[in-house]
Amino acid sequence: MSVSERTVPTAPTTSRTPASGRRAARVALRAVQVLLALFFVLASALPKLIAHPTAVETFDRMGWGSVGMYSIGVLELAGGVALLIPALQSVSAVALSALMVGAFIVQLTAFDGQNAATPVVLIVPLAVIAWARRDHNARLLRLVRRQA
Repeated sequence: MSVSERTVPTAPTTSRTPASGRRAARVALRAVQVLLALFFVLASALPKLIAHPTAVETFDRMGWGSVGMYSIGVLELAGGVALLIPALQSVSAVALSALMVGAFIVQLTAFDGQNAATPVVLIVPLAVIAWARRDHNARLLRLVRRQA
């Protein structure tokens, strides 16, 4: 057998169909939602709800005290959990984005911009979730109207 007659093995070609690309995007978006939910529940809300000394000190420094700390903690907890509930995903992402705008303003005014980038960074994936899951808003509205 001559060299020209031999077949040269080639790498398998992968053809991605539009459906498989959409599925990968849905999986990636869901992974981002889970990570954000874990962040909001465990890293952000929990320290406030258990009155961790750093959270207490931060809210006392702002003059909001324990009422403000627990209120923000409950909002973050509810938003983080709602990111995992299909009918509430988009609304939760919008609400958490609004909360992050407030956090950004507080960081700029009360803390001289010390951690102002964190809320801005969180707004980006939240905005993507809100937009990508916007069809859930119609379902939520139908559900609310049915209950009323």
